Amino acid sequence: MERGPAVFAAAVFLLFGAALLAWTGARTRHGAPVAEGARPGAAVPVAVLAGAGSVALGVWCLQRF
Repeated sequence: MERGPAVFAAAVFLLFGAALLAWTGARTRHGAPVAEGARPGAAVPVAVLAGAGSVALGVWCLQRF
């Protein structure tokens, strides 16, 4: 019964984290701002940490069932 929600949550976390990491990498490579109005020195590490944390949560959800 708990397998379905765990897989769904893992998929959401993994997709969001991967998309955020890809977005951050593409914006950084092109020299574009990652977050509007934020300093690149602060925005890039925060976005990378959020993306990596989301991927880690997705992997954790998959390991729980």
